[in-house]
Amino acid sequence: MLFANDTEEGLRGAAALVNTDDDDGELLPDVGALQDFAREWNWTGNLALDEAELHAVRALRPRLRALWQGDEDFVVESVNGLLREFNALPQLVRHDHWDYHIHATPLEAPLSARMAVEAAMAFVDLVRSNELGRLRICAAEDCSAVVIDLSKNRSRRFCESGCGNRAAVAAYRARQRASV
Repeated sequence: MLFANDTEEGLRGAAALVNTDDDDGELLPDVGALQDFAREWNWTGNLALDEAELHAVRALRPRLRALWQGDEDFVVESVNGLLREFNALPQLVRHDHWDYHIHATPLEAPLSARMAVEAAMAFVDLVRSNELGRLRICAAEDCSAVVIDLSKNRSRRFCESGCGNRAAVAAYRARQRASV
């Protein structure tokens, strides 16, 4: 583990949220999909699960995607903006299966606010550790998904949706054709 568990989960969750706005279509098409996403990523607290919340969560995605594409000054300005906008007040909490970790919004805050601040807090650790180089866009030619490389050797190049496997198969087939 490179960062605290809540930082790594925050980064993975932010990437997963950004990647729900997929090149092939909308992966949060309705409130049911948002409920599934919230359950998959263990979001606790207030879940309105209505159209307004769905719209607010979708609206957060381009703001988070921009963090993958900006330089350090942009990331710092954006993260500080998110923390101010949602009145972040970091506190140590323990709940469910989690030991002490940081929450910076109350559990009653809207889901989109909690997602924004959770991501911002994780990015704080990336900036402080001078690790923004771990943010990438998938190396597959036909994919624009964001990637957070938490590997020790910084070798992760592909997103979670199978692009790495497809690239490996294509390279294998190319080698087979070249050797014949």
